[in-house]
Amino acid sequence: MVLSFFSASCIHYLFQFHLKKVLIITYYWPPSGGAGVQRWLKFVKYLRKFDWEPIVFIPENPEYPMLDDSFEKDIPADLTVIKCKIWEPYGFYKRLIGQKQSERVVSGVLQEQKRKGWAQKLALWIRGNLFIPDARKFWINPAAHHLINYLKNNPVDVIVSNGPPHSMHLIARKVKKATGLPWLADFRDPWSNIDFAEELSMSRWAKHQNKKLEKLVLQEADVITVVGDWMKKEFSVLTSKPIEVITNGYDTADFENWKHIKPNENEFTIVHTGSLNQHRNQPVLWEALSELINENEAIASQLKIKLIGKTDQSVRQSIDMAGLTKFTEFIDYIPHAAIIEEQRKAHILFLSINNYGQTNQSFLSPKATLTGKVFEYFAAERPILMIGPKDGQLATIVCQLNPMHQVVDFYDAKACKESIILLFKQKQNPIIFDNDLYSRKKLTENMSKLLNSISK
Repeated sequence: MVLSFFSASCIHYLFQFHLKKVLIITYYWPPSGGAGVQRWLKFVKYLRKFDWEPIVFIPENPEYPMLDDSFEKDIPADLTVIKCKIWEPYGFYKRLIGQKQSERVVSGVLQEQKRKGWAQKLALWIRGNLFIPDARKFWINPAAHHLINYLKNNPVDVIVSNGPPHSMHLIARKVKKATGLPWLADFRDPWSNIDFAEELSMSRWAKHQNKKLEKLVLQEADVITVVGDWMKKEFSVLTSKPIEVITNGYDTADFENWKHIKPNENEFTIVHTGSLNQHRNQPVLWEALSELINENEAIASQLKIKLIGKTDQSVRQSIDMAGLTKFTEFIDYIPHAAIIEEQRKAHILFLSINNYGQTNQSFLSPKATLTGKVFEYFAAERPILMIGPKDGQLATIVCQLNPMHQVVDFYDAKACKESIILLFKQKQNPIIFDNDLYSRKKLTENMSKLLNSISK
């Protein structure tokens, strides 16, 4: 018994001793909810399988837009998590817009009220022009100082920064300058060309500052990782450093307990998970459904629309004008595990692409979108109805994986209607998804190879 206990208590210590160590600087971490937390939480979950011991650095008192305790199960046992206090200006923001201090601030640019008042407009201007690159800028110096002191007695082999918020990259930049450690900068989203940049009313000076900081990070990091080919193409103009694409993905373990869940054969359920802002509002879908409930009695008697996540006021208005409010359920936020259950119950998974018009300029082009939720949609094994450009990078992946998935252009009401009818007729046909290319474990293996390539 003594030997058994000794072995159990020492095995993890010995295992850690032989692993290389990577320090991960990230803002989002459980109990944070939403999409931003998942990328590095899942990498951390599997890194030990590829001979890397993760050490995570996070804020001690962050202002997360939403909370989700269900992600706690993915944190590895005995993980070293370093915390440092952060000051964020959200108290001032809440007072400005008349929001209670106990309420959480919605991330991104999404309007939940019918009208955007002067306070909201002023708050957006302040965000875009005074908080560069973001509202976590006040954490950069204290966080870097804390880490530099920590690393004196706790050496690591590589540092990683994950953004947005892009202040995380600026922390890593300072740490690299002080320690000389190899640095991998990981981008979930663009920086100066983020899709909602124009809505922040940034001055010419603010835009210049963001581009300047972005270029410094891209030129000083040892390697850059991005989630899609368009981001790689755009960043390649700004740096000669290697840029690798490691997409987002799905975790097989998240779906194991839900394989038995099937759609209700007496319903026709269309589900969207994640926030729906004004640019993801798709009038073509609401128009098609409005016509179908008047023309097709079977669809009208079975239709159920579930929108899970924050929903912009413009979307609610479009649904109401189309006469679909009584068919629609708005669900603010539910834990990630429950989201997977709802995806499995769906007959159609609605995938909406930001519509910024016909521009081909960088990430404002809808063709550039590669939303992370699509990979979980694949793993849910339900038909996808995507509304967006048919020649975009996301449409290519969707169409390649299964011909049953439907891709409809923003303005093609006829095709949208036909796709819905087709999916209604085949609503009980399963989609088998057997592809580990986008599994979190496989993606972590790819990330570990990159870490190996830059570690000394």
